[in-house]
Amino acid sequence: MSHSDSKLREEICRYGRSLFERGLTPGSSGNISVRLDDGGWLVTPTNASLGFLDPARIARLDAAGRLVSGDRPTKEIPLHTALYESRSEARAIVHLHSTHAVAVSMLPEIDPRAVLPPLTPYYLMRTGGTALVPYFRPGDPAVADAIRGLAGRYSAVLLANHGPVVAGESLEGAVFATEELEETARLYLLLRNLNPRALSPAQVADLVAHFGLTLPDHRGDCG
Repeated sequence: MSHSDSKLREEICRYGRSLFERGLTPGSSGNISVRLDDGGWLVTPTNASLGFLDPARIARLDAAGRLVSGDRPTKEIPLHTALYESRSEARAIVHLHSTHAVAVSMLPEIDPRAVLPPLTPYYLMRTGGTALVPYFRPGDPAVADAIRGLAGRYSAVLLANHGPVVAGESLEGAVFATEELEETARLYLLLRNLNPRALSPAQVADLVAHFGLTLPDHRGDCG
């Protein structure tokens, strides 16, 4: 095992424990993957709690998705695969069953092209916006086609009645974006039906220009 491989395994365990201990994904729910330089992955095992991961047992897959070492990987491999294929810059993916994001995914008024309004600058800066994917049975390969259908426009996807899936250019970035999505979902639920003041199109445009953000085409008129 290389030094970089060992370090990534430790990081997966550290971030997984932090997410679990703060109640962001209960029991054995949720999974994390990191894409390696050779095209392979490190991915958390199936039925494993993110709070109690063993670095040596994290699954190592080759570029074709075949298990090389470690425990059997999460059954959510199809959704990780589709998001990596759609987002070529992605190096890590975090999938949680975080309470507030799951709750938002069940609301009837949600726009599948823009799950949450631009309530805060950091929601846009971390996630760029979130799409809603229809319900699929956990592990259903059909979810991959739904994610590919988004044509790589989103790094953050919310699975209906299930939870968020967020890609990042690093594991830290994916974790931070997932946390920001969950906090924005919590804000949305707190403010629901209170007519909150979201960021205006001009304020969104200013963030895009200042930070060089890439947002889905429709984001400029949601507010």
